[in-house]
Amino acid sequence: MSCVVSLPSWELFATQPVEYRHSVLPPEIKARVSIEAAATMGWERYVGSEGIAIGIDRFGVSAPYQEIYQKLGLTARRMAEEAERLLKGA
Repeated sequence: MSCVVSLPSWELFATQPVEYRHSVLPPEIKARVSIEAAATMGWERYVGSEGIAIGIDRFGVSAPYQEIYQKLGLTARRMAEEAERLLKGA
């Protein structure tokens, strides 16, 4: 089973009943990937110890976003490769 979940507000998600949160992120599913166009800090609570958090954990880069994303590995290709690697290990 695979699905895509958009989690725009950690705060609102955290206020939902545990049954709802588990229906969105079932605890038995360990293969999780978060994709954030910013820091990965905080995503570990949702991807767990077996998941992968993809993002940009540094500052000080100035260029068009396409160039930054390419240089720092925030690309569709990398996201797919990381997800495949995770699923192969599951």
